[in-house]
Amino acid sequence: MFTPKSLLLPALFVFAQVAVAAPTFPLTVENCGLKQIFTQPPERVVTVGQHETELLLALGLEKKISATSVWFGPLPDALKAQGQPLKKLADNSPSFEAVVSERPDLVLAQYHWHIGPQGEVGTREQFTSLGIKTWISPADCTGKSVTDTSNSDGARSTPFSMGEIEREVTDVAGIFGVPQQGEKLNQALKQRIEQAQKHASAERKAPLKVVFWFSSSRLNGDPWVAGDYGAPAWVASTLGLKNIVESHDEWPAVTWEHIAQAQTDIIVIADMARRLYPADDVAVKEEFLRSDPVTKNIPAVKNGHIIVVPAMSLNPSLRNVDAVEIVSDALAKFQTAP
Repeated sequence: MFTPKSLLLPALFVFAQVAVAAPTFPLTVENCGLKQIFTQPPERVVTVGQHETELLLALGLEKKISATSVWFGPLPDALKAQGQPLKKLADNSPSFEAVVSERPDLVLAQYHWHIGPQGEVGTREQFTSLGIKTWISPADCTGKSVTDTSNSDGARSTPFSMGEIEREVTDVAGIFGVPQQGEKLNQALKQRIEQAQKHASAERKAPLKVVFWFSSSRLNGDPWVAGDYGAPAWVASTLGLKNIVESHDEWPAVTWEHIAQAQTDIIVIADMARRLYPADDVAVKEEFLRSDPVTKNIPAVKNGHIIVVPAMSLNPSLRNVDAVEIVSDALAKFQTAP
């Protein structure tokens, strides 16, 4: 089994200055079907989603963040110092009142079901009525239905790509008047992806088969694994792997029998601080894989080809690049193992 000792996010700001024109205010931005006019960069921001928090930190905007919420796990090492002082309203969904009490001029959400039409925190209309602008990560509405009335992850009509995250980086950097930081961040992400691809490259007769296990409502039940259009599928294709799951749902429930019959070569499991279900715990996942009569005979388990990645890196976010790097490093080690 390969487990990273730490979450490595190399310095993002090592590139020469790139000439990028500063945005002109007032700035009109369309986001997930809503047009908003920014007369100046936001000064007080509440984030509802770890990706949005990490995006602002990576852009050097930590002083703009008045409070955060919805956390899957710790920050990557490169952002811990900047993020340590941040105020947490809640590890999960905050109340509408708690968000509004921070007097934000902008609320950024990672998922549309937090501030979408049936917003668990509040609707965009509710925030707009108080003069508060909103932002939803485009990766959660591009090629997806944003009218889903449940808190499910839903299905995609088009495959996810890092282009969606790169566009969000550019747009958010523009809203805050820091386009140069956005360009640097995007260039750094692209370079890291290219390096990971080279590191993992190997000539094979057929691509290795992989499954990404997030969690399960019951340990002995069907696991929630990544579909073929989500962020994990992008990780797989980037590294020349084949995701065995053929479903456009983000995290469909698939039987272990199907996973075993597919002769899966690699199992990637999510590491998270959340403990809503027993299978949220990595140690529990690993023990189940080694002891269950069906799973223990899967090639990935028999060969110790189990890779642990941060849960955040399997959701559309900057951290998808972390997953590419961690899986790439593991593949390189598997290839050289005796």
